[in-house]
Amino acid sequence: MSHAHIHQSNGVSSELMLALPFVLFIVLYILAAVVSNRSYKQWPLYRYIFWIFGVLCAGSSVIGPLANSAHQDFTVHMLGHLLLGMLAPLLMVLAAPMTLIFRTLNVSLARHLSRMLKSRPVRIWSHPVVASLLNIGGLWVLYTTDLYSAMQQAILLHIFIHIHVFFAGYLFTISMIYIDPAPHHFRFDYRAIVLIMALAGHEILSKYLYAHPPKGVPAAQAETGGMLMYYGGDIIDLVLISILCLQWYKATRPRAAISTTA
Repeated sequence: MSHAHIHQSNGVSSELMLALPFVLFIVLYILAAVVSNRSYKQWPLYRYIFWIFGVLCAGSSVIGPLANSAHQDFTVHMLGHLLLGMLAPLLMVLAAPMTLIFRTLNVSLARHLSRMLKSRPVRIWSHPVVASLLNIGGLWVLYTTDLYSAMQQAILLHIFIHIHVFFAGYLFTISMIYIDPAPHHFRFDYRAIVLIMALAGHEILSKYLYAHPPKGVPAAQAETGGMLMYYGGDIIDLVLISILCLQWYKATRPRAAISTTA
């Protein structure tokens, strides 16, 4: 009983340590908004909500009951993938964190950050094609090789892959929709074509997993996990597509009105 108590205590301590960064992300975002409200108009309430729910989605996929069950159940793992790699990045992008940072920083630091965002490395990493390859390509590598089974055995690899899944999903989202100021703009039609191809790659992978489970995954779990990836991903993708189309419509509407009156 003493050994079990120690093991349980260590587990609770580990989860508390893992939860700390997510709590800090929420607290820092709220503090930044409060500070920026002194100099600018009030930060919208819906941005707070997007950020908090986005962080909670990411956190629930790496700590807590869902994260623990994901080690044994591929369907639960796939739910975590949808939360960490798709829904959390979308919600956090909609929270416009970079805009909030610029509102909070002084002029000197804001200019330095602006120069960094306009740099060539950032342009490469945020390119729609590169972001799509990191996001969708990374998933193909994860699920069609021995990497998935390997990550279940090595904690550092497990952590690295989860970090990659989130940041790849975040980069993919900011490369498709511009909520924060984007120093490197790509045309709407170009982004739409890349988005369609990326979503096709995601859909094909989900069907592939349905018929070809990763190593060590039972067929029944692969089928339900593939279906969850397919239909759950569709719902989140529909929101992403709707935002892109709405931005496209708003960007072209003034020109259409001018050409009509002329």
